[in-house]
Amino acid sequence: MLETHPDICLSIVDDHPIVIEGLRTLLRDEPGITITQTFTHAAAFMKFLAGNKVDLVLLDIMLPDISGIDLCKEIKRASPTTTVLVLSNQAERSMILQVLQNGASGYLLKNASSEELKRCITEALNGEITFSKEVKEIMARPSLRELKQIPALTKREKQILQCIAAGKTTSVMAADLNVSPLTIETHRRNLLQKFKVKNVAELVMEAVQQKML
Repeated sequence: MLETHPDICLSIVDDHPIVIEGLRTLLRDEPGITITQTFTHAAAFMKFLAGNKVDLVLLDIMLPDISGIDLCKEIKRASPTTTVLVLSNQAERSMILQVLQNGASGYLLKNASSEELKRCITEALNGEITFSKEVKEIMARPSLRELKQIPALTKREKQILQCIAAGKTTSVMAADLNVSPLTIETHRRNLLQKFKVKNVAELVMEAVQQKML
């Protein structure tokens, strides 16, 4: 499988010994792979990484001393050439995106097949971003935010949204725009309804995320 990557030093970081043993068994006879060490705690792995070559680490997200998401960033900072492949039960899209932003080369769920694992290891070592089949399906689904339709605002509503974001009060906005405070309050309510939010803070946050501010 790894003919183009001879002598790969692989470590496993997972807080479940039975998972570690299963991965050891699965990869023990795989040509080109040497499982150097396994760890149940992030701190022990980082200490090992400081003095040893690790080409690839199979990393769980849920660890007893630090989140695997944060550990991924630490690994890439300490050893940029180490490839991180996440193997987790966590199927949240936001988590997958976070760990990729922190430098991971791929993400698999623990229900992935042995062939998927081996394929992902090869692709990750080849510099690709790789996913197991189920993770590919998760990433292909649009997020709730992506499904949200961007509200259509009138010119006046856009003006008032800008004023709200600038922290202006109703009376100041009314004076600036030469309208009554009641009119400003009506536009405020309409903006909250259009963005489907409960208060001004959420309104501004949503408008920023929708790139309307």
